[in-house]
Amino acid sequence: MPDYDLQAALDTDYYAVFEGIPGTDRAAWERAREFVEEALPVMNGHWDRAEYPVHLVKRMGELNLLADGIEVPGLEPMSPLAAGLVNMEVSRGDGSLGTVVAVQGGLALRSIAFHGSPEQKDRWLGPLARGEELGSFALTEPDHGSDSVSLETTARRDGGEWVLDGEKKWIGNGASGGVTVVWARDEDGNVRGFLVEQDTPGYRAEVIEGKGSLRAIHQARIRLEGVRIPEANVLPGARRFKDTSRVLVATRLGVAWSALGHATAAYEAALAYAQQRVQFGQRLAKFQLVQDRLSQMLAELTSMQLHCVHLAGLDAEGRMRPTQASMAKYHNTRKARFIASTARDLLGGNGILLENHVIRHMMDIESIHTYEGTESVQALLIGRDVTGVGAFV
Repeated sequence: MPDYDLQAALDTDYYAVFEGIPGTDRAAWERAREFVEEALPVMNGHWDRAEYPVHLVKRMGELNLLADGIEVPGLEPMSPLAAGLVNMEVSRGDGSLGTVVAVQGGLALRSIAFHGSPEQKDRWLGPLARGEELGSFALTEPDHGSDSVSLETTARRDGGEWVLDGEKKWIGNGASGGVTVVWARDEDGNVRGFLVEQDTPGYRAEVIEGKGSLRAIHQARIRLEGVRIPEANVLPGARRFKDTSRVLVATRLGVAWSALGHATAAYEAALAYAQQRVQFGQRLAKFQLVQDRLSQMLAELTSMQLHCVHLAGLDAEGRMRPTQASMAKYHNTRKARFIASTARDLLGGNGILLENHVIRHMMDIESIHTYEGTESVQALLIGRDVTGVGAFV
């Protein structure tokens, strides 16, 4: 049986989109490449066994790959472009590790950076960014996914404390130790953010089993039963759902970058396979139908790159609008699904083997296509923006 080398990075850049990026941004990308080269040989096994390699989270922290563009004292800051390139590269290696960046840096760290007190920032930003502590973001509930604004978890005052009750679901890192940013509705109906350390009495979390996607990161179902936290653990800057949305919008572009990483891995594996696999006496790359498929995939991949790099520039200038991030997420996850499906088909039976990497990316794309707002929700956000008419109900 022949062996195929399908995991090497080919640096696909047909339009030279990345050719002129600044040296500091490229250095961040190179650190992410270094990490992927370390992690990739073991990720198929972790994914297959549904094991969460927490030690790799610490390694990402050591390489300054978790901050997602948030300024953290003691760490070199990353521009929006550098943060995107890191997200892309880590996701090119593995979707579960890419989701660690999204959860740890994109959501948990950003919530504290945007809305935390000086004391909360001193306590958590450094440890989370360095991977010394795990962080999670608990918004989604069993009955509230796309309509997360309707969350039912409650927070009430009792003397000098707050008492939280409710349930959360699909919470990355929610059962892995560390701190959870819990979003709950107070007695006045406002959505507030609370820092809950996972060993707090009444916080019960169980790992969701049986996933066919993102199997190498643990997501949890959480029950909050009379969880008491002090006033010092309330995020002072988070007082309404609009504040929650600010965090989500900032990370939505990161999902587009992640989709680009998955699609790059699938396309490059398909190209390498076509150049190595022999059928009917010649390499697949010589067949017209194969070249047509590779051309389709490359065209879509190039469009994904253009979306990401252009919006990273707008973000750096403070000019990116929320619905532009929605458009990038909407476009890129759709195209990533197409590219991964086409790559899987091009590899034939070999496409379903983990050793060839494509099937893992294909399954993981299904998760990023859903989280941070489903395709339908993004379409409605964009549609409302261009028509001026809301169609959510």
